[in-house]
Amino acid sequence: MQIIIAFIAGLLMSIGIAVSMMIDPAKVLGFLNLSGNWDPSLALVMAAALAVYSVGFRLVRGRSAPLMAEKFQLPSASKIDKPILIGAAVFGLGWGLVGYCPGPAISALSAGNTGTIGFVIAMIAGWYIARKLPLAKVAPKKSTDCYS
Repeated sequence: MQIIIAFIAGLLMSIGIAVSMMIDPAKVLGFLNLSGNWDPSLALVMAAALAVYSVGFRLVRGRSAPLMAEKFQLPSASKIDKPILIGAAVFGLGWGLVGYCPGPAISALSAGNTGTIGFVIAMIAGWYIARKLPLAKVAPKKSTDCYS
């Protein structure tokens, strides 16, 4: 059942990303271009996402566990350290240069654009390389969430 719920959640997100045009790098770059011809429409998408998340968070806040898992999988790290700052800078640089972040890039693969395919291949290579860097001293723990 968990895999079906994960599939439905991923499908909803992918449809939302496509409908909001977050899979169009030109639209995203227009949003990021504050000094030129700024396109604020993606701010509305983000605000709507935050509103939906806020309602959902309030609904589950008092629960001891999710409906389909034994426990909530919440982040335990709260420290802002060198790896998080470097990762955020590299992520922002990539997003600003090409107008894609991982979710929309994967959603945009369905269009078959060679630039998108190249970006996703480079993104996967980047994930692999990042795990080999000395900054990533702590290997990610094997996931124990309900979707693995």
